[in-house]
Amino acid sequence: MSGSLTAPQLATPTKSPRTRGVSAMHFKSATTGVATKTMRNELNRLVQTVPDTQTKKAFDTEMQSFFYLFTRYLAEKAKNQELDWDRIKSPAADQIVPYDKLPVANDSKAMNKLAVLKVNGGLGTSMGMTGAKSALEVKDDMTFLDLTVRQIEHLNTSQRVDVPLILMTSFNTHDDTLRIIKKYANQQLRITTFNQSRYPRILSESLLPCPHFADDDKKNWYPPGHGDLYNALLHSGVLDQLLAEGKEYLFVSNSDNLGAVVDQNILQYMVDTGAEFLMEVTDKTKADVKGGTLIDYEGSIRLLEIAQVPSEHVEDFKAIRKFKIFNTNNLWINLKALKRIMDTEGMELEIIVNNKTTDDGSAVVQLETAAGAAIKHFKNAHGINVPRSRFLPVKSCSDLLLIKSDIYSLEHGQLVINENRLFGTTPVIKLGDHFKKIQQFQKRFKKIPKILELDHLTVTGDVYFGRNVTLRGTVIIVANEGQRIDIPDGCILENRLLSGNLTMTEL
Repeated sequence: MSGSLTAPQLATPTKSPRTRGVSAMHFKSATTGVATKTMRNELNRLVQTVPDTQTKKAFDTEMQSFFYLFTRYLAEKAKNQELDWDRIKSPAADQIVPYDKLPVANDSKAMNKLAVLKVNGGLGTSMGMTGAKSALEVKDDMTFLDLTVRQIEHLNTSQRVDVPLILMTSFNTHDDTLRIIKKYANQQLRITTFNQSRYPRILSESLLPCPHFADDDKKNWYPPGHGDLYNALLHSGVLDQLLAEGKEYLFVSNSDNLGAVVDQNILQYMVDTGAEFLMEVTDKTKADVKGGTLIDYEGSIRLLEIAQVPSEHVEDFKAIRKFKIFNTNNLWINLKALKRIMDTEGMELEIIVNNKTTDDGSAVVQLETAAGAAIKHFKNAHGINVPRSRFLPVKSCSDLLLIKSDIYSLEHGQLVINENRLFGTTPVIKLGDHFKKIQQFQKRFKKIPKILELDHLTVTGDVYFGRNVTLRGTVIIVANEGQRIDIPDGCILENRLLSGNLTMTEL
């Protein structure tokens, strides 16, 4: 039978002069105490709605973790603790190592101690998808997952090693993922999937959980961000399983980052230096101003996310001058060190408060954490400044156009930039709202244009592309309200601005 959740004891306020500040603080403690107690009772009630003993035990563990996060959230809210902006410094030189200073690895022994984990919990909702984002076809009829499997299979066969692939799914993507991986049954690769936690959304006003039953509607629950990775690895038994197999290092990345391939030099550097945690960072551009960054906070290295920045400092955070790099979420973790931390101090990560509105208009709160924030818990943890090619996420249809184009080709599941591209940088592509959803994108491009010599493309409005279109230099296409532009088959546009209502004959 599962145990009940216990609340941290709140100290009884001592008598003190009735100054306004103090009584306000006592009021906050009292309301925090009430909210804690109420939440504890509600969660215990939720646990009792699970009939099966085994399932109840797992669900109880999950609710314990959520309750701990919730009590931390209330305590921080009562104290009103914010980062002291004046104490934030750019990281010291030794806290971020340039990738090109790493020695070249020539021994693949360490590969046998490696496992690869993909964070695979995301739905492609921003691109109009309903299922797991990793099932989207991105290049040559292959999905994100296909490409990852191809890469690791090539690694295992070419180097005669056994690197397993671990997929962390969410309750949103788990069934989808299990269905997809069936087709890899005969590959040279072991795939393990486990589910990250499922936490109850919190009603903003009452601070009560949204769900009334453990199997309540999906919309009342949320996956609490990729910082949940450490808890989920531990509770699922995957961490112990990897250690039992002799695996010592874990390479973690988002499943939609096509640049996140296993890098032998980084792995060997980790082995040689004894660093327990490495975060791949890369130079910030104007497109990356919202990305989390590494900071020096009172002598220790920390991850700072935009959600943690006080509103009056958001512009400073976005400035490339002070924070020159951002986190790619490619992380290298020493598994023995992770086990030690989870068994002793536990993983307290900064809480990211995500305010949402449900379909019926209720204001809810999601308490989330980021995986990179764990950097402060590990010994000799630091950043590696990697080339931009290791960060190729597909967050929008503009990104998708670039990946599908002739700028890239595939080698063993890995994207390689076309050698005929004259400059190292990729073109800037901005597709308007008409191209936002994947179904629209597919309808509007009969075939992906040739963009090998393109610098910049902006498309807004009702625009359709024919087959074998070539775009060069700077091309801007604007169809105004009520107008439509059709780019005909075989058309070449070089340094052109098109606007108005155009058909094939007029180009």
